[in-house]
Amino acid sequence: MTELLTYLQRQKSTGFILIRDGEVLVQAAWPAPQDAPMFANLTYGVTSDGVLLEDVASQQKSFIAVLVGVAVDRGLLDVDAPVSRYLGEGWSRASADQEARIRVIDLLTMSSGLDEHFAYVAPAGSVFFYNTPVYAITKDVLTAATGQPLEAITRDWLTTPLAMSQTAWRQRPAALASVGNATGLVTTPQDVARFGLMILNNGLAENGTRVISQGQLDALFEPSGANPAYGRLWWLNGGDYVIRAQGERDEGPLIPTAPADLVGAFGALDRRLYIVPSRRMVVVRTGAAATDRNFDQELWRRLTDAGLAAAPED
Repeated sequence: MTELLTYLQRQKSTGFILIRDGEVLVQAAWPAPQDAPMFANLTYGVTSDGVLLEDVASQQKSFIAVLVGVAVDRGLLDVDAPVSRYLGEGWSRASADQEARIRVIDLLTMSSGLDEHFAYVAPAGSVFFYNTPVYAITKDVLTAATGQPLEAITRDWLTTPLAMSQTAWRQRPAALASVGNATGLVTTPQDVARFGLMILNNGLAENGTRVISQGQLDALFEPSGANPAYGRLWWLNGGDYVIRAQGERDEGPLIPTAPADLVGAFGALDRRLYIVPSRRMVVVRTGAAATDRNFDQELWRRLTDAGLAAAPED
């Protein structure tokens, strides 16, 4: 355990939580690193009890995926429908015929066939390309389909049922304008853990309230045709190969040292939410970018060495 915590601190972590079988086994926090300028652009002060409020970067995508699932449950959204049903024609730079073939599900699986400037590159559904600007259109789809602001549906459908009192959408600073996603989800490790526990508990909040149906929850983690390591805005372990966010293809699973059924919400600067159903585990990490290029793999190796990731029968 000491080696694990030392490693996490050395990797510029600010928060770490590990929950197993509903019990918090590890909860640690460290001061914000002073030598990480990009990290400063993703912080929004502290809570009343001193916990850092951080923009969790692309982890937000997995929260949006859950909101999409809830919208489907409520009959407000059809993921197999073309995006233009909700946004009208001309939302991309593709031809009218090409654009008409791009469905909401293609946004969720990062296979829209568009580049970061919304120009046509490939048929929808055929190629995985981790495309944040096009992903951000999913927020517009949600607001158009529901007729409500994103802040309202997030509060009513997610953060209030889960008692995520420190979580909200915030306008990002000008320094982050180039990412093509103007709003960030600002939260704490504790709130992210509550979200993870809902996923682990089959879509139920702690008080038994159903947040998302089992069917829509399962759909989030179905491997996409274009990348077996990616579902609907969630990363998946255990596939034969992975196409990573930077575009490279690696044979084998996403994180070889982690359990095969791990699913993850990943953000820049190594913001991490890992959920492992077979171990009844939720793991959260916040902070600046880790110095270890193999952070995911090394962290899970240390979790195993500390006896925290053993299978139940072990």
